[in-house]
Amino acid sequence: MNTTMKTQVYAGEPEYDKNFWDVMRGKEHCIDKISKGRNSQTDTYAIPAHANNKFGKAIEGKSLFRQIGTAFNAYEAGYRIFAKDCNDLAAFVPEGGMIPIYEGMNDFTTTTVESWKLAAFVKFDEDFIHDATFDIENYLVERFAKNFGKAETNAFINGTGEQMPTGILHESKGADVALTTDVLTYDNIISLYFSVKPEYRANAVWLMNDETAMALRKLKDADGNYLWRSTDDTIFGKKVIISEFMPNAEPGKKPFAFGDFSYYWVISRSPVSVRTIKEKFVVLDQIGYLAFEFIDGKLVRSEAIKVIAMTE
Repeated sequence: MNTTMKTQVYAGEPEYDKNFWDVMRGKEHCIDKISKGRNSQTDTYAIPAHANNKFGKAIEGKSLFRQIGTAFNAYEAGYRIFAKDCNDLAAFVPEGGMIPIYEGMNDFTTTTVESWKLAAFVKFDEDFIHDATFDIENYLVERFAKNFGKAETNAFINGTGEQMPTGILHESKGADVALTTDVLTYDNIISLYFSVKPEYRANAVWLMNDETAMALRKLKDADGNYLWRSTDDTIFGKKVIISEFMPNAEPGKKPFAFGDFSYYWVISRSPVSVRTIKEKFVVLDQIGYLAFEFIDGKLVRSEAIKVIAMTE
């Protein structure tokens, strides 16, 4: 059993749960009772299993790619794992004919999944912390989910792959570029739409920021029909999703993407862990909380999502 799995076992114990929240309320004498949940890499303590489940549900609503991508846990693996993906294979086979398994044997792509450290920090007044009626568990879970969710979304779009996930806009490991243009036109959007294979268009969505959305809302065809259907915020029947982290339609940028985002994998490598920071804030009568999660994000099929690049 590896360290992460051992930590999870202890974090699921009722006694661990009680002592963990006592420590979060500043009762340092209880810290030895949660030592088995300590993460030696960060000197933090795994949040109890019940709270980690709450966090998982909360961050789904805060991290965009956990909603439109494919999110899963890989707690049991080592620091680096290799994930494989392949095209599905189905074919009618005549009686006595060869089943076409071997045709797909070499159709695997291997993706290296790392374990990048993401930190979040919040602080509370001690009056709240020591108030027995204050629900510290729910409050911390929601605050960390909000902070982590925002940072994740930015990384999954713009991440460089260096000490962070690789975003969909990455130059070489992100989404394929469908076309390059110096101005957004109705015809450009049509070209982008049909550049995505039908198998990926079935569950595809559009991703852009507010400024790009406003520009597309004004586009019309030769008959004066708007590109954007305002009754349900769709383009060609596909939902439009807004993110502040998508760039504007400026030279050298990729202002919007279209495709099946389920091929973007969000991999959680360990449960969230937390430690208190008291010394720096004692004069302010506050307690700080530093939390870490270990994650990675990769687009496993670059052709599943396409983008338009603006001319530099």
